[in-house]
Amino acid sequence: MTASDPAVLEIAIHAALIVVSGLCVLCSYRVIRGPTNPDRVVALDAIATNVVAIAVLFALVTDRGLFITVSLVLAIIGFIATVAVAKFVTEGEVIE
Repeated sequence: MTASDPAVLEIAIHAALIVVSGLCVLCSYRVIRGPTNPDRVVALDAIATNVVAIAVLFALVTDRGLFITVSLVLAIIGFIATVAVAKFVTEGEVIE
C-alpha cells in the first residue's frame, strides 16, 4: 500500500469528515453556553469555516464540482456575516 492508494485517500477523507463534524458539535456548545457574545461570534465563525470544509470534503468523496461552488458561496456568506455581527457586537449597530 502506497500513499497514492485511493483507499488511503478515501479513509483520510472520511476521517476528516468525522473530525470536522465533531468540531462543529463542540463549537455549537460554545455558541449555546457563551459566556460572552464575542465567544459566540468566534464559535459561529468556526462553525461556518467547518461547514465549508465539510462541503469541500464531500465534493472530494462524491467527485462533484458543484460542492466546491457551494463551499465558496458559504465562505463568502460566512465572512460577511462574521463582519456584520462583529460590528454589531462592538458598536451596537451594523449600518450607520
